[in-house]
Amino acid sequence: MLAVFAITAFYLLAMWLVFFKYRWMRLTPAWGVVSGFFILHLVLVPLVGTRYYAPITTDVRVVRHTVQLTPRLPQPTLVAQVLVKENMPVKKGDTLFIFDDRLYRSQVLAARAAVVAAKQNVKVLESDIIIARDTVVRSRADLDFAMIQEARFAKLASERAGTQESLDRWRTQVAMEEASVAKAEEEQKRAEAVFASQIEGVNTSVIEAEEQLAQAQYFLDQTVMKAPTDGVIVNLQVQEGMVAGIIRVGAIASLIVDEDPYLIAAYRQKNLKFVEVGQPVVLSLNTEPGKHFSGKVEEIWWASRRGQFLPSGELPLFPDIPITPDPRLPVKITLDDPTVRLPIGVGGATVILTDPENPFTWLGQISLRTHTWGRFIYPLPF
Repeated sequence: MLAVFAITAFYLLAMWLVFFKYRWMRLTPAWGVVSGFFILHLVLVPLVGTRYYAPITTDVRVVRHTVQLTPRLPQPTLVAQVLVKENMPVKKGDTLFIFDDRLYRSQVLAARAAVVAAKQNVKVLESDIIIARDTVVRSRADLDFAMIQEARFAKLASERAGTQESLDRWRTQVAMEEASVAKAEEEQKRAEAVFASQIEGVNTSVIEAEEQLAQAQYFLDQTVMKAPTDGVIVNLQVQEGMVAGIIRVGAIASLIVDEDPYLIAAYRQKNLKFVEVGQPVVLSLNTEPGKHFSGKVEEIWWASRRGQFLPSGELPLFPDIPITPDPRLPVKITLDDPTVRLPIGVGGATVILTDPENPFTWLGQISLRTHTWGRFIYPLPF
């Protein structure tokens, strides 16, 4: 850099001595063109060097996280109260909106009743098992008695002391008692299977009822919308008396988060040749004309939509794809002073000092300050 200034100064001195001081030669148009061409290239050297060693851009914007405030309700619900206003700062946990909760309270009560009924039903199932077991015992006793009677009348019939009709009646009774035993045993198995339908020792009907209660309680809780974090309310689109829920598409308001703001600076791809994470940055904001702030390169996002193609069975035809020349890449920047006010979307300009000791970075800072002070002094839209 110093060599360029030295060469330029020496060349200008030589021209002054040769053409103006001692007039050893006459400054012809040819010499004028050659001299101008030489000086022009000398001037281009710092411009090219500044582009790589102190890249500057005026495409800077403040980025903040935003939360879309959308009601989590399963059906259209009347907005009972709106407790915030446009551009109003809120704290985490502050109540923002209150929705009509009468329907959801009824659903919670119904779900609680279902839980109580399910727990009572488990006790009924226990009683059913006891009854089924007693029924099996009784049926087996009746079967044993019928089989004894069948054997007795079979012996009497063989000795011609009893009638065949009585024997047949007891044989029929034995078959009926065997069927009763089989039925009682199956009912016992069924009662035990229903009672054994458990997860970690809890009956599945109780779990299902408790989950329905939890879901009903969740939607009841959603009738009071609270701020998820500190921020500012913008884009307020709801008023008392309106209906929110599934018939509305999108959020009813937006919350600009206070925490972790950062800046994005868009650079041409070739200007990032020597840029690395952690390098110092000098930045100006449009909301603070005439001021400059220090920061550092937090990240370089090596990504551009130009290299993305959506999944499709069609082969790309490049002349038909709208491609902007040299799309810029974003560089994430954070300021050293966290107290600087950074409204979302505010623009500015920045220069990255890839090597603070390099003379080219001095020119970059001069260019940035010229731009900043020009916006401050001159009432021109630039």
